[in-house]
Amino acid sequence: MELPPGLTTRALSFDDAQSVTDAMAADEVAATGEAAIELADIVSDWRRPSFDLATSTIGVFESGRLLGYAELGGHDRADAAVHPDHHGRGVGTWLAHWVVATARSRGASVVGMPVPQGSTADTLLATLGFRVRWSSWILELPTGSAIPPRPLPEGHTIRAATDEDHRAAWTVVEDAFLEWSDRERDPFEDFLAKVVQRPGFRPWHLRVAVDPAGSVVGVSSLVMAQQCAFVERLAVRRDVRGRGLAQALLADSFTQARAHGADRCELSTDSRTGALSLYEKVGMVVTSTWVNRAIDL
Repeated sequence: MELPPGLTTRALSFDDAQSVTDAMAADEVAATGEAAIELADIVSDWRRPSFDLATSTIGVFESGRLLGYAELGGHDRADAAVHPDHHGRGVGTWLAHWVVATARSRGASVVGMPVPQGSTADTLLATLGFRVRWSSWILELPTGSAIPPRPLPEGHTIRAATDEDHRAAWTVVEDAFLEWSDRERDPFEDFLAKVVQRPGFRPWHLRVAVDPAGSVVGVSSLVMAQQCAFVERLAVRRDVRGRGLAQALLADSFTQARAHGADRCELSTDSRTGALSLYEKVGMVVTSTWVNRAIDL
């Protein structure tokens, strides 16, 4: 399909990162009432060594202003947003077609993207034949609440990760996530770009649980966006699960965050993990629901 007259497209560059952040934030506010995206999310994502900005992104512009964008961030994972001031002009439909064509050219059999449930983007993708692949939820620990403490197994400790822990932390996270996620293992260098090389990273953002031998057996990684702490990764090695390490790591991360000025603590989970009820049992509440809409190619 063609865009309306006067609109142009091109691959994005790092100079566009703020404009992409602004468009995504406006789209999130229109769909959910608040913006979660921040510039560091875009920059760290685009800095991944496996990501080619020139061939994996597209922007739609009018008189030099970004109206919407899309990126193919992995083999079957895309992200896209259109500024709400420009909904209804065909920009989102054009971007969806670009995502499908780009993914198909790379040999993907399916491609999908996360959108807020019931949003304009959700409705559009459904109309274009995208099915719900899974659901996900943002949960918040209410102000004044705390994750119930869990004693650590004998000889285990939780501390900030050191440089020497990074590869082991990556291994624990990838091993755990690949139990339910149908994708290739993310490269270690991408983990570094997204976590420890992310703008604003501080050592206390990456916490590890270690056993009596000093081996990393659990990981919690968070980001701080103003006064909101968001746990992006929480993983425990399979052979030591069921001993309270995940809850202990979560409680520790939120305690650290509040000590560093956070007044909100959040995380996300999706229907592939089966963990929603576990987070609700420790006092977290769902604040928004998202769906991953995908289409077979």
